[in-house]
Amino acid sequence: MPTAGILVHQHKMDLHLAALAGAVGCVIGSVPSYFLGLYGGRPFLTKYGKYFLLREKDMELADKWVTKYGTIVFFICRMLPVVRTFISFPAGVLKAPFGMFILYTFVGSLIWCYLLTYVGIVFGQNMEVFTDIWHKFDLAIVAVCVAGFGYYLYRHLKHD
Repeated sequence: MPTAGILVHQHKMDLHLAALAGAVGCVIGSVPSYFLGLYGGRPFLTKYGKYFLLREKDMELADKWVTKYGTIVFFICRMLPVVRTFISFPAGVLKAPFGMFILYTFVGSLIWCYLLTYVGIVFGQNMEVFTDIWHKFDLAIVAVCVAGFGYYLYRHLKHD
């Protein structure tokens, strides 16, 4: 969405259409995860949840939250960074009504898409400043990426 914001700044894209397209894309991308949770998530989590540090107690707590606060919980989660990316699967597991899930996903995503597009507009207005700053850290960014990948390989290959 920030890239769309840069294009909005350059008058190559419309702000409202960019946000709308992002929200629709989020809904389309969230539906398979919702159905995966709805039709197989609970048994899967009961059997393998311990590998994700998820206990039955945690699932019961989630059930209580939905019972107590209703499906608005899923809208609030759509508004939280990181959580918003993964909430579709738990919404299916917790059997959120599909229509409300779609509505909350669309509205929450639309808000985020406007926000992220605006960030792109601001970035586009100040691109030279950001480019100068980023170039000062090119080597450090590459070093961190290489170190992270090396650590990942070390952790996953040392036990084989």
